[in-house]
Amino acid sequence: MKKALLTLTVLAASIITEAQSIWDRAHLEDVRMSLGSPEYRMAFETLIRQADSLLDAVPLSVMQKEKTPASGDKHDYMSQARYFWPDPASPDGLPYINRDGYSNPEIYRLDRYPLSETAGRVTTLALAYFFTGDEKYSGKAVEFLKVWFLDEKTRMNPSLEYAQMVPGHNGGKGRQYGILDTYSFVEMLDAVCLLEGSAAFRSDDSEALKKWFSELLEWICTSEQGMAEAATANNHGTAYDAQVIAFALYSGREDIARRIIEEFPEKRIFTQIAPDGSQPAELSRTRSYHYSQYNLAHFIDIFLMSAKLGYDIDGSTSDDGRNFHNALGFLIPYISEDGRERWPYEQIDGFEEVSQNLCRDLYKTAMYISPEKAEYLSVFNRYGRVEPSDRFFLLF
Repeated sequence: MKKALLTLTVLAASIITEAQSIWDRAHLEDVRMSLGSPEYRMAFETLIRQADSLLDAVPLSVMQKEKTPASGDKHDYMSQARYFWPDPASPDGLPYINRDGYSNPEIYRLDRYPLSETAGRVTTLALAYFFTGDEKYSGKAVEFLKVWFLDEKTRMNPSLEYAQMVPGHNGGKGRQYGILDTYSFVEMLDAVCLLEGSAAFRSDDSEALKKWFSELLEWICTSEQGMAEAATANNHGTAYDAQVIAFALYSGREDIARRIIEEFPEKRIFTQIAPDGSQPAELSRTRSYHYSQYNLAHFIDIFLMSAKLGYDIDGSTSDDGRNFHNALGFLIPYISEDGRERWPYEQIDGFEEVSQNLCRDLYKTAMYISPEKAEYLSVFNRYGRVEPSDRFFLLF
């Protein structure tokens, strides 16, 4: 007998369609009314400076990459696996070999970082438009969207067939792990929703972008790589679910989003989290603290999106005690100043950064998912550090 598996309330489809998925629209509107307050002023001013710096930026496109995918079509997205390096024992370095945890700088020469940069630019500009109403920001955001997604000469084809390819392997075809490359689109689509109603983002642009994401969703759900990623029992599988839910909600496929959400406790929570709260698949990595937190951050995104459809699944618990909050509890003791020394698993770098990300996860969970968890706010207030210029509180 599974406890607290699903609580479902029926929401009107029109409300769901207009709702943000990760962000809370009511919070954003409250912030907009209080931008001059000490809590938000510096973050807002920083956001506007960032948006202003983008007004003259040249749009990025998949057509700008140095190499062409094995398909021969530069419109196909292409990225290289992060942790693979030339084999020193091979004259030409091929096939590349894995060095887990060590990033190869070659990854910056293809499409992954232009993609995430485009998503970040659109997000910044859409927020600036929402908070100011100034169409110069929406116009530039739409320009970036059109170049990356819609214009026939520059658009990315809606697939990830050549994502995270490994030189010398599989004829240049990508791997299932490339599904992760588009995770930045999850937050970007929240930002795109803020552009609805602007003069720059016409209804035909909106419909074309929804069609593009519907096609990407179809590829993710039916391709060999996508189905393999769906079967992955670690943070990759969780990220797959989060993207499918976000892309389905944006493109009007609520049925797909509901299916993923309803399967989530059994498929992800109860299989990835041990009764003691550990995540064995993540603890085996060279950056075990990072991947443990990273996976739970995806859980939180899914819980936030699920709530928009009336689901309450964060408290889902298996018969032997596997649940999300135990997983947070497993990590919380290591946020403290001596956490790095006490963490009993491998973490080759970035321990403090992970702790700060975890603090933000605790804040979001307490504020928007499990308000009864006041202890999460206590940990955040003690250890969390958010600079006044950081946009975190603008969003959450």
